[in-house]
Amino acid sequence: MSKQEPKSKPAPKPKRVTIELPKDVKGVYANAALISHSPAEIVLDFAQVLPRTPKGAVMSRIIMSPMHAKLLQLALAQNLTNYERQFGEIRLPQQKTLADQLFNFQPPDGQSGDDDSDEEK
Repeated sequence: MSKQEPKSKPAPKPKRVTIELPKDVKGVYANAALISHSPAEIVLDFAQVLPRTPKGAVMSRIIMSPMHAKLLQLALAQNLTNYERQFGEIRLPQQKTLADQLFNFQPPDGQSGDDDSDEEK
């Protein structure tokens, strides 16, 4: 006589979520990001810093859970890998630290920050 193994329930099928993209949605350009967090959420502020201006402006704020931020990190890493496979390596300017690359908006002392100044010399 053989033992019968209990039948396990089949795994539930993942539910499909449909995301609607409105026709009038507008993209926002950002060339800077400010990131902060609390125990419950991650806050991403996307800003524009324009050449020859001393101030930038936050254009959009995204608030998400730490778990969703981690999933976003993984999705961005995968998309950047795919991008570089298709278009080549993304080269970053030489900076001291990652924080310098993300948040150093002012040129070093004694430099104007732009090579194509409109002023006559």
